[in-house]
Amino acid sequence: MTFTKHTSLKFLAFLFVFFIASTCAFAEAEKVETNEEPKYDTYELLNLFGEVFERVKDDYVEEVGDDQLIENAINGMLTSLDPHSGYLNNKAFREMQVQTKGEFGGLGIEVTMENGLVKVVSPIDDTPAFKAGIKAGDYISHIDDSQVLGMTLSDAVEKMRGRVGTKINLTILREGENEPLEKVVTRDIIKIQTVKARSEGDDIGYLRITAFSEQTASGLKKEIADQQKKLGKNIKGYVLDLRNNPGGLLDQAIEVADIFLDQGEIVSTKGRVAESAKRYNATKGDMIDGLPVVVLINSGSASASEIVAGALQDHKRAIVMGEKSFGKGSVQTVIPLTGHGAMRLTTSRYYTPSGRSIQAEGIAPDLEVKQAKLEFVDQSKYLRTEANLNGHLSNDKSAQEAGVPIAGKIEDKTEEGAAAVDDYQLARAIDLIRGLSVFGN
Repeated sequence: MTFTKHTSLKFLAFLFVFFIASTCAFAEAEKVETNEEPKYDTYELLNLFGEVFERVKDDYVEEVGDDQLIENAINGMLTSLDPHSGYLNNKAFREMQVQTKGEFGGLGIEVTMENGLVKVVSPIDDTPAFKAGIKAGDYISHIDDSQVLGMTLSDAVEKMRGRVGTKINLTILREGENEPLEKVVTRDIIKIQTVKARSEGDDIGYLRITAFSEQTASGLKKEIADQQKKLGKNIKGYVLDLRNNPGGLLDQAIEVADIFLDQGEIVSTKGRVAESAKRYNATKGDMIDGLPVVVLINSGSASASEIVAGALQDHKRAIVMGEKSFGKGSVQTVIPLTGHGAMRLTTSRYYTPSGRSIQAEGIAPDLEVKQAKLEFVDQSKYLRTEANLNGHLSNDKSAQEAGVPIAGKIEDKTEEGAAAVDDYQLARAIDLIRGLSVFGN
């Protein structure tokens, strides 16, 4: 291998380690019989890397540090594999560790990279992005005045971070909109309460999971127990709302599914190495004793959300309603690198109990119900009654005079009822549970 005289000792040390790791990997690959001849020898490729590295160091228009070049090279190697692999420097690794604990600074959106733009997987409930009206499926084309095209996902995420209280302007491309949308979002500390619950009427428990962090399963158990005390024997079933849930920790998804299952497989994972092949099974005991469950999903339901929905669907433990989910069926392993942050590497695919891989396919709902806005319609404009007929007889007494009660407008005084009226998918889920209860009885 030949390098220029300017090669630094740090780079030579890095390259030596890289060479050893690469030859080990290629030694393993030699065990697999193949008819394909490698296009280049490993030594030549490493020499090419070294040549490019030195040329950039010597000739680039501005001085670039060794650390920056090497970290970007590693990140480029990982991000070229798939949208979810990448390199985390020390700062990014620390922030990721904070996020999984449920509190961090930022806008409150889960994002990925697609066609050179930042795509919103889902906004997190009650965060600045959610309040600003950013939606799942939106594409971010500009961050302030900087064009996203040409940025890495890490670069884009870094630009969206900032001091709490500062504002950021996002240019949004949204399906169905002819012109880009401008959204001004104020950065804030993101405190994620991943589980929310309420009762719908006096007979339905509503459970909402916004993400899967370290306390999600324990929080869900507490909310279910509270609902059981509040509703008692009146409870007919539960709505588990996983819409716009970007996922999170695999172990929490498994534990959440286990709450509703009494036995059987929840999820399995398979990768190239034997250690990645794992099966996770439910433990005995269904916390809600077999009551009906409707799981709500949409295109913002990803990863851990899909594990839960897929497990309950395959075991016919729940009816999945809504719209097709995102389709992230891969598992990332975060591998700490001594003194240099970590790498996030896709190491396996996960499979539902029936053996389905949902990678790029998503979970198809049992009942497809698209979201719609409910409006009260004056039916007198469309319905024909006796009073519409020409020459109809008039009533000889008003209803009040006859002592007949007049039907008034039905008003639900509770916030829960108002939420169901405003949410078409939720309203249909509630109707279904009540219908199943009648049918079951």
